[in-house]
Amino acid sequence: MMIVAQILRRLIAAAVVLMCVGFGLVACKSVATNDTVDYKSAGAVRGPNLSYPPDLITSQADRRYIVQDGTATMSEYNAAVKKSSQLRTNVMTGIPGMRIAREGERRWLVVEKPAPELYPQIKDFWQENGFLLVVDSPSTGIMETDWAENRAKIEQDWIRSTIGGALDSVYDTGERDKYKTRLEVSKPSETEIYITQRGAIEKCTTDTTGACLSTIWTPRPNDPELEAAFLARLMERLGMTQEQAKAMVAVPLSVKTPKAQLVQEGVNKAHIELSTSFDRAWRDVGLALDRSNFTVEDRNRADGIYFVRYVNPKDLGDTKGFFTNLFSSKDDSSLKAKKYRVVVQKTGEEASTVYVQDADGKPENTPAGLQLLTLLTEQLSR
Repeated sequence: MMIVAQILRRLIAAAVVLMCVGFGLVACKSVATNDTVDYKSAGAVRGPNLSYPPDLITSQADRRYIVQDGTATMSEYNAAVKKSSQLRTNVMTGIPGMRIAREGERRWLVVEKPAPELYPQIKDFWQENGFLLVVDSPSTGIMETDWAENRAKIEQDWIRSTIGGALDSVYDTGERDKYKTRLEVSKPSETEIYITQRGAIEKCTTDTTGACLSTIWTPRPNDPELEAAFLARLMERLGMTQEQAKAMVAVPLSVKTPKAQLVQEGVNKAHIELSTSFDRAWRDVGLALDRSNFTVEDRNRADGIYFVRYVNPKDLGDTKGFFTNLFSSKDDSSLKAKKYRVVVQKTGEEASTVYVQDADGKPENTPAGLQLLTLLTEQLSR
């Protein structure tokens, strides 16, 4: 099915080019942009995304956090969004003390405002940038977008510039991104905001001759620069000028030496040792979870516990193809998701330890527990 769709896209593109040539290119218009991030080419408000990577759905969001508008048609939805935006009066004109904090390749935003005041504005920010939210949990300070395509990555070649926006859906980057946002209360009236990106890329599966048989979605590495770009945009949304935001985010990152070490105590029994204080370890573990296939359901900083769900991609079995997975009514990933506790403990002024427990708080001394610690160690060492 995916191969057929790709062939159809090429045929449509070729037909439009021929049509443009036949009409002397009179009605064909170039729509180019210099922006490097554009997830809303089709409009400020997107409808449901039917192009997300189904093979990467490892843990579905709790359905009670899915954003529901309650309208029946897209025209009603657009009208409701427009009315809602007209009624909003909570757009800030500026926040004193807003700054970028960083360590290694990690950046996060620190704002001198309580999290409950910031959450609705950050929610608006993602929707204004062309995303739908699949996780929207004010009680935990966590939100997550659906998969979306960065249309700015589409090359502006002759065909593209000739067709312009007439058949925008013909072109596809073969890449998708999704973003997680987590708000942490570091101290009274101060909030830390973390944005993490996950990416997917469409790849061919080939036969012995090298011919492409089908395509599947596979993970691609996190992109810290995309995270930085949205941090800068969020700072603008909260009142900072574009020049100030870009300058603050563009400060060179310091070189970070790996400080995470996986220590095995026996068969399937292990923990992670971090040469950092508890506060830094808590932050780094949270970012590592956000950048991996974990879903953070809740957390208790006082006890150093992240309550997470995780699905091993191998448990999902062989992919059935794009459209089969996309329109399947059976949520295999949710059924196979397992709950764990990731525990961060202070062991010294500049030393912390990370353990994995099962849902009941017992040591997860199993191959699965060792695998989770290995994944976290890889993320913590980047």
